[in-house]
Amino acid sequence: MKPPRTYRKDTSAAPRGYSSWEAAGLLWLAEAQADGGAAIAELQDVDLDHIDLLQYDPAPSTNVQADELGVALAATHAAGAPAFGAPPARWTSHGFVGPADSPLPMPLEASESWGAFFAEQRIRHMLRTGLAQNLWQDEQDVFERVAQRLESGEFDDGRPPARIHGDLWAGNILWTRKGAVLIDPAAHGGHAETDLAMLLLFTAPHIARIIAAYDEAAPLADGWQERVGLHQLFPVMVHAVVFGGGYVQQSVEMARSYA
Repeated sequence: MKPPRTYRKDTSAAPRGYSSWEAAGLLWLAEAQADGGAAIAELQDVDLDHIDLLQYDPAPSTNVQADELGVALAATHAAGAPAFGAPPARWTSHGFVGPADSPLPMPLEASESWGAFFAEQRIRHMLRTGLAQNLWQDEQDVFERVAQRLESGEFDDGRPPARIHGDLWAGNILWTRKGAVLIDPAAHGGHAETDLAMLLLFTAPHIARIIAAYDEAAPLADGWQERVGLHQLFPVMVHAVVFGGGYVQQSVEMARSYA
């Protein structure tokens, strides 16, 4: 019997511990597969400078696979997390977000509410990171007002922490003959709407079907469409810090919508 084909992700340029962080996220998300959760890239090996994953053969995505992904993602989220901001099992430090060769630290500390978590560990954290690079010097009060609204609980809906992928943009979905496989997580305890907002940010294939199937399996809270930009604010701020350019102004405009 031939050994499985593997794909090696080089993490030699990443900070120490990055490989173990990502591996912990993959394993944590994969735990939900037994209960119908989304397929996660199968971990084969992990070391300080690489992660080996099962090699998948790409195939065109289909409407049926999109429907299946929506239902499966709802099951992954339903697997839950100990708290908002909780790291994946087998990991006890901060996480990372952004390109593997130069990722940004991502705080992971348990919080009592999603709003408090997102305000401090996402919006304010990324604001401080940007200010250190001379970004948002004249707009920091706009981001702070968003954080204050979040912290007040205005956007909390009482739902328990979800087990989220955390970086679910279109490029982190592998479409295969057997369906969608998720890669490159920034997994943690968060709000389910965050993953859906990421899918919308860079428009995943069949996005309308994915969300419709998700909503049928696990009905979304009223007004979720109005909160999409709020959930997208953090990844756009990350892009502003990493890539600059138009993402800087885009993040300011998005923040003003919720300030």
